[in-house]
Amino acid sequence: MGSSVVLATAGYDHTIRFWEATSGICYRTLQFADSQVNKLEITADKTLIAAAGNPHVRLYSINSANPQPVTSFDQHTGNVTAVGFQKDGKWMYTGSEDGTIRIWDLRAPGCQREYESRAAVNTVALHPHQGELISGDQHGNIRVWDLTANACSCELVPELNVGVRSLSVAGDGSLMVAANSSGTCYVWRALRHGSHATHFEPLHKLKAHSSYILKCTISPDVRQLATAAADKTVKLWNLDGFVLDRALTGHGRWVWDAAFSVDAAYLVTASTDCTARLWDLSTGEAIRIYSGHHKGVVTCALNDSAADAREPEAPPGAE
Repeated sequence: MGSSVVLATAGYDHTIRFWEATSGICYRTLQFADSQVNKLEITADKTLIAAAGNPHVRLYSINSANPQPVTSFDQHTGNVTAVGFQKDGKWMYTGSEDGTIRIWDLRAPGCQREYESRAAVNTVALHPHQGELISGDQHGNIRVWDLTANACSCELVPELNVGVRSLSVAGDGSLMVAANSSGTCYVWRALRHGSHATHFEPLHKLKAHSSYILKCTISPDVRQLATAAADKTVKLWNLDGFVLDRALTGHGRWVWDAAFSVDAAYLVTASTDCTARLWDLSTGEAIRIYSGHHKGVVTCALNDSAADAREPEAPPGAE
């Protein structure tokens, strides 16, 4: 992992920490005074990081020494559980336990659009074609929001009243995975016909963990699925047949988040054991432990897109 890596973690201690990925040294700490930080996301150009709290979202400059946020987004009324950026950094999306998904214009800050999920939103993913947002909520509903039509184009309910905790769309748009509170992953083949909305065809049901899955993410090369869970493990599943490639063990508490490196050779994980870890996926070993938070770590963000990418044209990971 090269020198232009941006790696950040946050959680219940009201701080955001930036790490040198290879040495494990924390070189910068930001205070997030209002609340815990639920989610972090880094812009594609590595200039900004969004921190989602309760109920505020703050945007910080990555390359300046200014500890204050450059922008604050304050219209949610509950925990903000999802945050992400359009690929060119023109807009940001958020999801919240207040039941809404919002789109924010970063060039003239303000809420552009609001979609009602009618239940606490746990996860939101942006389709790689940038035209659809997909949300998962506490009642078990997955909704596809067509940004061109400005409407819900599709609803999926894999298990009624079993909360959808995490969604991931493959970087090539071919698959979508939803992970729920009962430890199950549902996989759909995503089909697109011309300019029409994506059609989701059920492909597989995977009993991945015995308890809560908190994060699922498809690798940038679309070969593996990582699932992080309350059973303290992260599991890597081969997307060709959905067999278990390897389990990563070592965290002492729930594993809340996971992010692949752009070459899919490494995985960063965040846990309420107060640490984040860097795993070498060829061996399954944790080669670095990031220690410094004094309460649980529930989110990690990684952008190493210009560093050591074996295929520079590889699609970004679907976070």
